[in-house]
Amino acid sequence: MSVTNRQAGPLAPSEAPLAPSEAPGRILVPYGQGRARGLDADELGAHGTAMDRLVALGLPVVPGLTVPAGASASLCEPDTARAAVDLIEQLSGRRIGDAGRPLLLRLSASAPTEIAGLPPDLACLGVTTAGADGLCTVIGREDALYEVWAATVRMIAEYALDVPGAVLDDALLDTPEPRARVDALLSLVARHGSQPFPDDPAQQLALAARALLVRWDSPRARRSRKAQRLPADLGIALHVQALRIGPADHSGYGTAVSRHPETGRLSPQGSFFRGVRRSAPPPHTSEPLDRLAGGTALLEHSLLTLERHLYAPVSVDFEVRDDEISLLAASAQQRPPLRASVCLAADLARDGAIGPEEAVLRISPAQVQELLHPQLRLTGGEELLMKGLPASPGAATGVIVLSSERALELGADGTHVVLVAHETTPADVPGMLVSVAVLTGNGGIASHAAVVARGAGKPAVCGAEGLRVDRAAGTVRIGDRVLREGDPVSLDGRTGAVYAGTLSLSVAGPPPELSTLLEWADGMRRLGVRANADSAAEVSTAVALGAEGVGLCRTEHQFLGERLPLIRRVILAADPAARDEALSALEHAQHQDFRALLAAVGNRPVTVRLLDAPLHEFLPAAGHALDGAEEQRAAALREANPMLGLRGVRLALLHERLYPAQAEALFAAWADVAATGVRPELEVMIPLVSMPEELAAAAAYVRGAAEAVAARTGVEVPYRLGTMIETPRAALLAGELAEHAEFFSFGTNDLTQLTYGFSRDDVERQVLANYQERGLLTASPFARLDPHGVGALVALAAERARSVRPGIKLGVCGEHGGDPESIAFCDDLGLDYVSCSAHRVPVARMAAAHSVLRERRDESGSAR
Repeated sequence: MSVTNRQAGPLAPSEAPLAPSEAPGRILVPYGQGRARGLDADELGAHGTAMDRLVALGLPVVPGLTVPAGASASLCEPDTARAAVDLIEQLSGRRIGDAGRPLLLRLSASAPTEIAGLPPDLACLGVTTAGADGLCTVIGREDALYEVWAATVRMIAEYALDVPGAVLDDALLDTPEPRARVDALLSLVARHGSQPFPDDPAQQLALAARALLVRWDSPRARRSRKAQRLPADLGIALHVQALRIGPADHSGYGTAVSRHPETGRLSPQGSFFRGVRRSAPPPHTSEPLDRLAGGTALLEHSLLTLERHLYAPVSVDFEVRDDEISLLAASAQQRPPLRASVCLAADLARDGAIGPEEAVLRISPAQVQELLHPQLRLTGGEELLMKGLPASPGAATGVIVLSSERALELGADGTHVVLVAHETTPADVPGMLVSVAVLTGNGGIASHAAVVARGAGKPAVCGAEGLRVDRAAGTVRIGDRVLREGDPVSLDGRTGAVYAGTLSLSVAGPPPELSTLLEWADGMRRLGVRANADSAAEVSTAVALGAEGVGLCRTEHQFLGERLPLIRRVILAADPAARDEALSALEHAQHQDFRALLAAVGNRPVTVRLLDAPLHEFLPAAGHALDGAEEQRAAALREANPMLGLRGVRLALLHERLYPAQAEALFAAWADVAATGVRPELEVMIPLVSMPEELAAAAAYVRGAAEAVAARTGVEVPYRLGTMIETPRAALLAGELAEHAEFFSFGTNDLTQLTYGFSRDDVERQVLANYQERGLLTASPFARLDPHGVGALVALAAERARSVRPGIKLGVCGEHGGDPESIAFCDDLGLDYVSCSAHRVPVARMAAAHSVLRERRDESGSAR
């Protein structure tokens, strides 16, 4: 190996000589000079652009240069390669072959953007057989140098010196030791190559450039570009970087990211390796960053500076030399952890680098939802049992139980259980609430199981086709696979996937910075956000998540469990005295529930919907122990299509004491909490109205109850009376209904069913999936509000209602109230609020703000 005697000191990039335009050196662009020479990312490549940026920011970089994409082939020429070697020596202040301050070269390629399929880097250019041992002595680790050198010689041999790859691979099969591999490769090149492997550094660099360009033009590389929809003739820039050799104890290389993946906070995370940089370091040899002799202060400063420049979490490759850090590469982190993105958005806004509006727009509603729920940590080796409909987000793992009773039994001991059923009913709610997840074979994203799971913040997969539950045998059949009660399974409610066994979960719970972003979002949105909540506990959860009130309290949920016999007696009893006794007991029980709920609501608005469950949910199954008269009554009341039968206001008109009893309990509870200084904004809602006459009759019941409570307590309860718009007829007659109603709440779940003529529990699995595959639907209308049909009815109803009562309050209380696109539609219509499951409230808050900000951006044509 020749050793130069020139001892020129290192040159800063701006001091590097600029050769005449005809000279080879003209196309060599030191890091930091690309912009000054008028070169863009297409010419400099992503790496050259990034290194230019680092120099401009004043950060320490490893000396290097770029050969622009349009001229990259010139590096294959001896004169250009020689000029590149000379320039790197000048920039680094080292010389190839200098035993005291040894230098080698590293060659890499980059396209204008980060892409897959680039040729691998070639390092240790400049090593010779005569000088290798001396370099190993300096490093202190022979294997490191020879392993990297072997990889470089092998690639140059195949792609630049015409040695067949199969010949190289066969020769290396039985040569595991790195030094022997190099000897074998050099021997093969001497025998089969177009020329021996050269000792001259410039010749090695020229051959390395040829190898990278030939590999870039290979059929495999072209297929990769085609798969990425990149031009077949896409050019690459080449980059020559100094590889400064030093003792392994004081030199090395590593990778770091700017933010902690779990907390999202600014904190360098990564590792480093001692010795010569290699593309595949030996396993178990990395060391944590806190072992860097010089500490992580400079690294943290570099990462923070880059974040403030790129407005993104960043990753860097760095070199450690004499306990000092220099950057080898830097870029915005690809797919950064969501917590990191949230924390950075808040940090940038607090520092004034961006405005609060941009910070809010950086985090999508879907990302908010992801942060609120745990996720499965998938490795690729999981056993996927089946996929159903993603009915409620989040993930969980637990043992199978096949009944609500069994869930309650095991859940009381702290066992994580997954309730598996063909479908769920209100009677299953207690067991659902103690389960960590729910899996059903029937139903869809608007089914009972889905709605209850979302309200409770539990993951659910519904409509899992092929799921067969045999409670008697205690088994679940999934295709040919049979699972038993007690077997562990894991569910992903975001994707609908069900896996065998116990899988690990990600950390649940968002960083505090999400609360900051949501508070900013609250100040930007027009649309109010309420929650669907049926108990004091659910109200407390909703308020903690930012709900401005309760948009839907479903009073029928208070009739379940131990109170079910009471409501059955009200419906089935032939004896008026027995019916009145049961009604009195229900009124007392609801009074207690309402008092707790209203106290939790505080001075916020609360919309209480009077009984709306289909009658069949309160009737005992055929064969249940009843006396003769009750059995006859139950048989007479059983319906072929209960969802469109005796429910809502119809049930109230048939059982005329039902709504007055509920309303009296509600008003008496309001009087109780008002005595403590709490005054909720009470709204009483009549469900399933399709005729103005129905609403007028129900309103009379409610007025009578208010008068009765006022006479008894001396308190006149202020309330608004309204109705749910759930039927197309109600939407069409909204003007007439508005004569009796002070507010409308659109029940978009049932309105969607009745507008399409769909039975949601039946069509989601069989029809809607097929329609989406055919392109007839882009999304389930139960998940995303149909703007053309259902949405048109909502718009028409809003227009007609406002024409009669201009100040009427309008909201949406279906599950569409938590869907971002549906929220944007409601915002565009000028509705007053949306109401959704408590655990979707943060999603709705962010979506409502995004709707406003996107509108502003569209109007202005720009947004920072």
